[in-house]
Amino acid sequence: MTRSMPETLARVLGEGTVLTDAASLAARRHDYWMLSHVRDHLGASAPSPACVVRPGGVEDVQATLRFASAAGVPVIPFGLGSGVVGGVVARPDAIVLDMGSMNRTRFVDPVNLQASFDAGKNGLEAEQAVAEEGLTIGHWPQSVGVSSVGGWVATRASGQFSTAYGNIEDIVHTIEAVLPNGELVILGKGPRASAGPDLRHLMLGSEGTLGVITGVTFSLRRAPETRTVSAFQAGGMRAGFEFQREIIQSGWRPPVVRQYDERESLRLDARATACLILMVHEGPAAVVAAETAAVGELAAKMNIPAAPPDIVDHWLEQRNHVPSWEMFLQRGIVLDTVEVSAGWGAIGAIYDDATAALKAIPGCLAGSAHSSHAYRGGLNLYFTFAVQTDEPGAMEAIYLDGWRGIMEATDRHGGGLAHHHGIGRVRRAWLERELSAGGVALLRRLKHALDPAGIMNPGVLLPDA
Repeated sequence: MTRSMPETLARVLGEGTVLTDAASLAARRHDYWMLSHVRDHLGASAPSPACVVRPGGVEDVQATLRFASAAGVPVIPFGLGSGVVGGVVARPDAIVLDMGSMNRTRFVDPVNLQASFDAGKNGLEAEQAVAEEGLTIGHWPQSVGVSSVGGWVATRASGQFSTAYGNIEDIVHTIEAVLPNGELVILGKGPRASAGPDLRHLMLGSEGTLGVITGVTFSLRRAPETRTVSAFQAGGMRAGFEFQREIIQSGWRPPVVRQYDERESLRLDARATACLILMVHEGPAAVVAAETAAVGELAAKMNIPAAPPDIVDHWLEQRNHVPSWEMFLQRGIVLDTVEVSAGWGAIGAIYDDATAALKAIPGCLAGSAHSSHAYRGGLNLYFTFAVQTDEPGAMEAIYLDGWRGIMEATDRHGGGLAHHHGIGRVRRAWLERELSAGGVALLRRLKHALDPAGIMNPGVLLPDA
């Protein structure tokens, strides 16, 4: 069946929509997950899919899912391939549904502060489209230039300016999606609703397992009137955490609040003598002036000295640089970033335990962290680990050891095991620790109700039964 399936699909969708050439298949075998690149490096890469479908519109997505559901063919949605937790790993019997071909700006409405896009729209291009009207989406993940707006929703993403503007669930107005049986649904209508459960949350964080997101409408903001920056140096991570807590719980909301441990501070700027804390303040000029003054006064009260503000300017210029995994793998270095979250009372212990676990791995070059998203009840930590080995065959085990140390430390202190990258494959064995056994069972029932044939992105999100 697999050999005839692409030809059958091509008859349904049209020849140019279904790709079977080797280059197209190879380019969509997996996303940017480090472990997929490790396996490529070792010659054990993921197989190519049976075919790639590049839909021209919603109708093509519907037709593809109807065909796949009837035939029991797996479908793997693919945005722009920037995911980092194994949300895309191809298999030889599967259709990869490449949404990057659906990239229209549907409308920009400056009166109601809304903008709507096809799900495959590049995130930076979407931001540029609304910027022409003096508006902003306010969502700035590091991957903004290489990720899609549908991918933001599917992975429940967060952006660098989230402390003021919110995460993707706070920015989304409407989600258009196709269910596994081909049915089109429009989720979300008014600026706020009390019409039963908010069904948008079925697709937020669904990672391609419950359907295919085909369109997203965002609730926008006007572009900020002014922007200024500030920087400080805390004597240690806990002192910095307490400074952040006082800022946020006092009611101030700098869009960017980032705190780096000593190792990452020195990597950011050689002038650092302690833990750097960077802030961006933007919005109405009067609010920015008041916030900047209040934060400065609080820093003085808590004995948190100022740091050169040009450090923040440098970060703003370089913040979206994404390294090439292959450059490290050629030197025998396995590395990754892992983001978690916790309440203020637990975050210090998680930092200590997780970095200690990373540094205990033989060959560890780096085990560090920074925080980048603050809330009234806590904040996130974004760990980085790098381990060097002269045994290529040990790379995968070393990689999993790094993840295990962070996950166990976070779980031990009651933290949240995923902040904004999603679950994919790398975290799915930990999902029960996050949702509870009953929560995972409920998610399985939702999955079966929407996707009884189990065709949507198998192997992602849900742990093995």
